[in-house]
Amino acid sequence: MATHFSQRTSWDTSDSPLSKAISERRSAGFDLLDLTISNPTVCGFEYDSASILDALSNAASITYDPNPTGILSAREAVAGYYATHSAKVDPEHLILTTSTSEAYSFLFRLLCDPGDTVLVAQPSYPLFDFLADLDDVRLQPYPLFEDFGWWIDFAELERRVTPQTRAIILVHPNNPTGHATGAAERAKLESLCATHHLALIVDEVFLDYGLAEKIASFATGPHPCLKFVISGLSKIAALPQMKVAWIAVFGPDGERTEALARLEVVADTFLSMNAPAQHALPVWLAGRESIQQQIIARVRTNLAVLDEYGMSSRPVEAGWSAILRLPQRKSRPNIAATLVTEVGVVVHPGSFYGLPGEHYVVVSLIGSQEAFVEGIKTLNKWCEPEKLT
Repeated sequence: MATHFSQRTSWDTSDSPLSKAISERRSAGFDLLDLTISNPTVCGFEYDSASILDALSNAASITYDPNPTGILSAREAVAGYYATHSAKVDPEHLILTTSTSEAYSFLFRLLCDPGDTVLVAQPSYPLFDFLADLDDVRLQPYPLFEDFGWWIDFAELERRVTPQTRAIILVHPNNPTGHATGAAERAKLESLCATHHLALIVDEVFLDYGLAEKIASFATGPHPCLKFVISGLSKIAALPQMKVAWIAVFGPDGERTEALARLEVVADTFLSMNAPAQHALPVWLAGRESIQQQIIARVRTNLAVLDEYGMSSRPVEAGWSAILRLPQRKSRPNIAATLVTEVGVVVHPGSFYGLPGEHYVVVSLIGSQEAFVEGIKTLNKWCEPEKLT
């Protein structure tokens, strides 16, 4: 009799059409123009390697001094980061985690019983599906609509709240739309959560990558509902390999206190962040501006490439991605696989993020300018005589 596996991991693990097309093209000896590269450590940016690595040599790391919420000096550094965003964060209201994925898992376990529901925007990054499955939580999408920018569809959002709904997830700014939630939207969202006794989970990993103006953090007050702001060094310092993230807890005193007490037990059960990373965190945070400036410059340069080749993308307020709309006559199932097969260009299909139709694709804006130009030039030629709109 075969070993029994849980239903929560019963995903389809076979290759997608896109993965198959990439593998086949590479096996045939053809090059690929990859417009999906989003790992900053392989994009040619200049890191202060000596400072980053020296920070791991703190002698204090030899002593094992476990604190489930994280070493105080590390939490104070995170509080200092929020101070630069005009937000007052008490280090005692922070929980360090190894990743935002772990932060989500902690919060799902804190807020939800098996079968409870969390609302998440669509389009958005598909990682949430797997995290929810692993914690026996059901996801219910709520729509963003586009009308001279992206907006939360509040009427539809409220209609999707049920007695089993426990929280709303907001990615601010959104990935891949680049939509940053404005003050009026924020006030309405927080009021809705307070009215329906829902927690608000705000993912701010792209907060520092506004292209026009500085984006306001949800860590700034007031805090009318129980609110969890999560972020980490994967984007803030472009150090995804260092596995440093956190949860900042806000809200009415009683609820915040209860949430922190329960989260401390969850964190104490895992004790997952290593001491060298915690001691290095203040140094890594302090060095973030140089890499952020390089990334923002690259994003602006590659956005200009889209304009140069007559391929206007959706407006991008923040982040590292752009949504492109292919001509309708080019629309077909598995459009991303088609592009790999026919012209060797790798893009993400819009469906990967929950975008409707077969004519949306998503590209990363942090790849090298040379590769980006060649990829966009090739994609533009494939789209002729019509341009992207």
